[in-house]
Amino acid sequence: MGNQAEKLRLKMENKRISTSIGVISGKGGVGKSNFSTNFSFNLAEKGYEIVIVDMDIGMGNIHILLGEKSRYSLIDYLSGEYILEDVIESFLSNIDYLSGGSAMAKVIEWNDSMFDRLLSAFELLQQRYDYIIFDMGAGATEWSLQLLEALDDIIVISTTEPTAVMDAYSMMKYVNTRNPLKNMHIVCNRALTTDEANQTLHRLKSTAQQFLNKNLNILGSIPEDIHVRKAVQQQKLFSILYERAPATKAVQKITTTYTSGQSKNLNELDTNRFINALKSIFSKGRG
Repeated sequence: MGNQAEKLRLKMENKRISTSIGVISGKGGVGKSNFSTNFSFNLAEKGYEIVIVDMDIGMGNIHILLGEKSRYSLIDYLSGEYILEDVIESFLSNIDYLSGGSAMAKVIEWNDSMFDRLLSAFELLQQRYDYIIFDMGAGATEWSLQLLEALDDIIVISTTEPTAVMDAYSMMKYVNTRNPLKNMHIVCNRALTTDEANQTLHRLKSTAQQFLNKNLNILGSIPEDIHVRKAVQQQKLFSILYERAPATKAVQKITTTYTSGQSKNLNELDTNRFINALKSIFSKGRG
């Protein structure tokens, strides 16, 4: 515990302007959490400090994909039983994570103490890390939409299946209705061919442009790859276990595409934007 606390203290000494990213999908089973973890690993490989927050309510699996055992969850912190340093788990030297836990649904029943502790946690996280990756549960809830409304970027994961595409579009529509200015990126996962992936991505992009007046950023696609399934079975990241696998190379390319578009002027950014947005949004539901 002492080493973890020291690690967090050292991170606090370096003032950062973090980028908060929500990874979402319209339905389960499209590889969203696999993307979140491997995308995070590739960001870390570029030298960034990363924290993954598992927001898959009641069905969190980030720690399983990482091959880790999570002692505590975010709900343990929100309930006041533990401090933030207790629930932040270390995966690699520059990747930490927070488990959502099976009791996460209780957070929907807000009380002032939980609200304040949540804001305090996110405020500390944005000072300690370069990127906060929120791995969201599939589908839309009032809680998840409120959080997504405050984040910097949204990455939407879909497969080429018509139902996945339709559900991905529905999620984008939900988010766009609440905040038309939100940055949204799209990734096609488990594509059998490059043409199939491109058709799916451009279909989503053109549909969003036509019906939502929304410009989506295409990050790329990830092919169907047996190495992904093998890595999950071994509870390892495919980006670590199979460095030359097609899926690994695809996520590397997607990560580079994403970071190359991040041109932040530190003098112009509001370091408290994320927290202020959360305060404004969540305060609407407090009596």
